[in-house]
Amino acid sequence: MALSGSTDSQDPENKEETFLLKSMKIALVVTLYWFVSITMVFLNKYLLDSPALKLDAPLFVTFFQCVVTVVLCWCMNILAMLCPGSVDFPSIKFDPKVSRSVLPLSIVFIGMITFNNLCLKYVGVAFYNVGRSLTTVFNVLMSYLILKQTTSFQALLCCGIIIGGFWLGVDQEDAHGNLSWIGIAFGILASLCVSLNAIFTKRVLPAVDGSIWRLTYYNNINACVLFIPFIIILGELRTIYNFDKLGNLDFWGIMILGGVFGFAIGYVTGLQIKFTSPLTHNVSGTAKACAQTVLAVSYYNEKKTFLWWTSNVMVLGGSSAYTWVKAQAMKSNHEIKQSKSESGV
Repeated sequence: MALSGSTDSQDPENKEETFLLKSMKIALVVTLYWFVSITMVFLNKYLLDSPALKLDAPLFVTFFQCVVTVVLCWCMNILAMLCPGSVDFPSIKFDPKVSRSVLPLSIVFIGMITFNNLCLKYVGVAFYNVGRSLTTVFNVLMSYLILKQTTSFQALLCCGIIIGGFWLGVDQEDAHGNLSWIGIAFGILASLCVSLNAIFTKRVLPAVDGSIWRLTYYNNINACVLFIPFIIILGELRTIYNFDKLGNLDFWGIMILGGVFGFAIGYVTGLQIKFTSPLTHNVSGTAKACAQTVLAVSYYNEKKTFLWWTSNVMVLGGSSAYTWVKAQAMKSNHEIKQSKSESGV
């Protein structure tokens, strides 16, 4: 009995220690996601639109980041073979047939990363989240047009709030004299491509055995090849050739760092979902966007009106509400299926 009592008395302590350790891991993963995501945005803004750098070659910057991602995939593959117990990374070997299967997604992927970077080039970091905030709206629209999936009234109401926030933000940027219509256009196109990317990813995943990392590898290889003619046609090759910092190691260090963070965002996103849940990941992403906006306003010493901040709150609030509504719908559908299964229907 004494032995049994001793074991029972230790259980609460062990449970508390396990809970504390798990909480610390989750906090560390979420912090890592925030750090990588926010740093990547500021790094890309510097590379794309810094007055000190004066590099007008957004496609080349995006192309180089794809090259870095492919190289890092190779490095991770080698590390996984050398340290099978320590590094978890799928075996990758280039297969032209798989590359062709992934090509339709790769075209959407190129549009997504290019328009994202072009939007960031023409709008400020503070407005970036509002500028490309219509992803949720396009998710609903594309799901209906392509997948024939209907959406609840509550979800549509959330989309309405997001659209309202977007237009209010555009109006306030215009009132501040900071509005770039080309940046807005690229933001809308980026939102559309992000939505299409999610839909096409589901279709293409079987071609890479369901592995997101294999998909990343093939997407970026295809992107590297497809970017080259556009870089030549749009004259960016000449821009790079005449760039006065081409021999500067600091410049190439920042370029490589941008590519590393571009690769890392895929890893930390997966890590955050693994340690939390898709719903928590979306909430964390919304909170991160809010922190990123506040940081940008502070860093660039910008003054914003109440209505400008209201537009951000509407976009972030609408996005969070949509995530909650979809989560509730999924939970309800799961309970209905489980009830039917138990009743033998």
